[in-house]
Amino acid sequence: MKALTIAIKSAGLMAIITGAVACAAQAAPTPRDVAPPPVMGNAPPPMDATGPMDSTSAASVTTGVIKQYVINPEGDVDGLLFSDDSLVRFPPNMGANVAAIAAPGDTIRVSGVPEAEGALRAREITNTRNGQSAVEQPPAGNAQRLPPSLRGVSLVRLDASGRVLKVTTAPRGEPDGVLLADGTVIKLTPPGARQFPALLQPGALVAAHGYGTRNRFGQSLQATSFGTPGNLTQLYGRAD
Repeated sequence: MKALTIAIKSAGLMAIITGAVACAAQAAPTPRDVAPPPVMGNAPPPMDATGPMDSTSAASVTTGVIKQYVINPEGDVDGLLFSDDSLVRFPPNMGANVAAIAAPGDTIRVSGVPEAEGALRAREITNTRNGQSAVEQPPAGNAQRLPPSLRGVSLVRLDASGRVLKVTTAPRGEPDGVLLADGTVIKLTPPGARQFPALLQPGALVAAHGYGTRNRFGQSLQATSFGTPGNLTQLYGRAD
């Protein structure tokens, strides 16, 4: 009976983590090891999580040197950090194209829309050295997605701690996690993030347990516990 109880709890935990990661990810993941060719020339209207972006949004263009990639808990590249610590974000289905045309140390030009906390939502990213571009496009209509029962099976348990460099935000602007000074991303649900207003501040020392991915692009986890080193608050009952 004890083994059965542990198995049931483990299944329940992975269902919770899978749901949280699905909320944090705004699009289906792209394959890790096969980067599609960069998108060149004209493209359909950019898409956000709910449909085409408002064409009347105030556009912004900036240039910077890539310091590092930023990934989501499923391991997809969904952002870039510049050398001045400014953040560029884009949908995960754009990440493979971006990684194919630009790498840390490259100078890129980004056209996009300003978001909360000083981030820029990219519509087009161009490598100024070779002129190659990646353009935001809607997910392919025939894109394959794992069934709910299998989403999250590749996530591993991770621990993280460090100083907050950036506070990340959900599409509506509410805080949903932090980017640490070492590049680690800790994701929270917006309701979970509201429990820690003093910690979701640049310079705060934080720690987390959770499930996510560590790969050649970086490290990211969906927190199941969050707080300060040695003083974590469980976010999902007995999830940890």
